[in-house]
This record gives sequence, structure tokens and C-alpha cells, in this order.
Amino acid sequence: MSALAWTDELVLNQPELDHTHEEFVDLLNRYADTLDRGEDALPAFKALLAHTEEHFAMEERWMAATGFEPENCHSSQHAMVLNVMREVVRYAEDLGDREPLAIVRTELSQWFPGHAEMMDAALVYTMEQRGFDPKTGECRDPIKAPAKAEEAVSACGSTSCGH
Repeated sequence: MSALAWTDELVLNQPELDHTHEEFVDLLNRYADTLDRGEDALPAFKALLAHTEEHFAMEERWMAATGFEPENCHSSQHAMVLNVMREVVRYAEDLGDREPLAIVRTELSQWFPGHAEMMDAALVYTMEQRGFDPKTGECRDPIKAPAKAEEAVSACGSTSCGH
């Protein structure tokens, strides 16, 4: 059974990001299918982790190029998710505990749609506003150091985080 379906609700109309997100969903589902078959899911999970590390690094580069503060809640959420995923691998490899592999499947499939809808959509909006081209890494309106700290982008797109 699929962990998460790729639907129009996940499309952000930013081709590079949509492609990366679709790959994430595909890898999440491959890992879930491996769990469902009762096979060793660690290799599929490690493939998902490797993709997620690259995926988040891409978004981090885009955030830096479009004026997000280094410490923002979108980046913090990336760090938290990667820490959890790396701990799952550590538990499996170092402790022989495979139970977290099954638990994180549900957590990731529940987390991802909200993250994409709020945080990634806010990133895409900022990219559009600043004229950022992810293929070249250039902005139509180059980012200058903000005159005031409050001018830098620190928000994640969520009204619940306080930014």
C-alpha cells in the first residue's frame, strides 16, 4: 500500500521542485512497499534519506539565494527531519532495532504534504517575487544585505510558528 499518493495538491508549479517532490514520494512509496512485503527496508530507506539530503540542500541553496535568514523555521524543519531519518538508520545499523523504520513511514507521509503546502509554497512564492532562476542560480532582483534585520526572510509560510 502506498504511503503517499502524488496528487495535484502537491504540485507547486515550480518544475525543479515538483520533480524533486515527485521523486521523494516515489522513494517513500518504494520504501513503504518494501516494508509491506516484509523485506529489509533499510536499503530503500537509505535511498530515501540520500535523496532527502540532496532535496533539502537544493532548497537551502535557493533560500540563501533569495534572502532567507540562515536560521529560519523552514531550514530548522529540514534539520529536524534529517536528524530523525539519520537516527532511524543508526538504530537499524548500530542497535539492530528495525522498529523505527516502520514508525517513520507514517510520520513522513503525514508530514510531507503540510511541509510542501506551507513552507515549500512560501519558498516558491519568494523565488517568484525575487525573480530567482533555479537553473542559473541568479535573481532578477539581487539580494542585498537587509538594512534592518526584519527585512530578511525568516518566515516559513506558517502562521503557527510565530515568524
